Amino acid sequence: MVTRTLRMGLTAAAVAAVVAFGGGSAAEARELFLYNWSNYIPPELLKRFEQETGIKVTLDVYDSNETMLAKLQAGATGYDIVVPTDYIIPRMVEGGLIQKLDSSTMENFKNVKEVFRNPSWDPNREYSVPYMWGTTGFSYDKERVKGDVAESWKEFFEPREELKGQIVALNDMNDVISSAAFYLGYERCFEDPKKAQTVLDLLTKQKPYLAMYQSDGTIERMIAGEVIMHQQWNGAAHRTKMERPSVVYVYPKEGLPFWADNFAIPKGAKNVEEAKEFLNWMMDPKNAAEASNFTGYMNAIAGSDAFLEEKLAKDPAVNMPDEYSDRLRAAEDCAKPAQDLRDRIWTKLKS
Repeated sequence: MVTRTLRMGLTAAAVAAVVAFGGGSAAEARELFLYNWSNYIPPELLKRFEQETGIKVTLDVYDSNETMLAKLQAGATGYDIVVPTDYIIPRMVEGGLIQKLDSSTMENFKNVKEVFRNPSWDPNREYSVPYMWGTTGFSYDKERVKGDVAESWKEFFEPREELKGQIVALNDMNDVISSAAFYLGYERCFEDPKKAQTVLDLLTKQKPYLAMYQSDGTIERMIAGEVIMHQQWNGAAHRTKMERPSVVYVYPKEGLPFWADNFAIPKGAKNVEEAKEFLNWMMDPKNAAEASNFTGYMNAIAGSDAFLEEKLAKDPAVNMPDEYSDRLRAAEDCAKPAQDLRDRIWTKLKS
């Protein structure tokens, strides 16, 4: 597996070898270009895929669905697989950015758990294959906070004065605005401009307390003690706790986003058969479990539990306690009026 920054040098070397020895063709080489969230798939797993299939993998990374979407909308080509979150898939389908892949015809699709086979945002799995799923709450270091911390977004959006400059929010419009809406008692896809203004006011008031909006490095930042509180995905919280046991992951009582990430094939992908081979390979229970053990998130593949590490299964940040189940808020693809309001909030907040 190579990163995109190394690809040009390796390709040049390969071409030189062909010229020097007069044999073979660059077209014979099987390759795959994966565009994924940062720190979201184990390098060892990609190396094993290369060894078992002979398909060379090049990995590029991004930090938000919006970054990935904007790049594809701008005409970026060269990627064979992207990893969109549930809510954004309908927009990618409508925009002609991803292609049908007939996942149900793949041999290992039989391993997909029933609840993930026919999601509302991709009926019959025509455009995607499931990867990881989880929640978005916040984490804090209990050894660095005075007193009890309530299971409420209030601790994050209206933080204590002593935490000023010691808090990080994700650089993710959907998670930030949805969480703020839940805290205020609003539906995820609000269309009332007055509600939008209240959300913006809340986030604007919170902004001076934040060190930054950043989705990369959430694990390393908390482990190093650079900040005390961080909006985090639960898998990242799990990996943080493995190195810094004093970190606690919170399921806010007002509700928190529940999401599912997926593999999809962009329109114009050059290595479609290789991409489908990778997607089928990732639906094998052992391979899915290896990804879960690395990411700290649960996967959608039946039979993978047998290969999960015990520390993952026992962590409440990953294996959510039953009493929190009514706090989960499933993803929605907001209608255009709601999406326009969210875009305006985010633009004003980040300006």
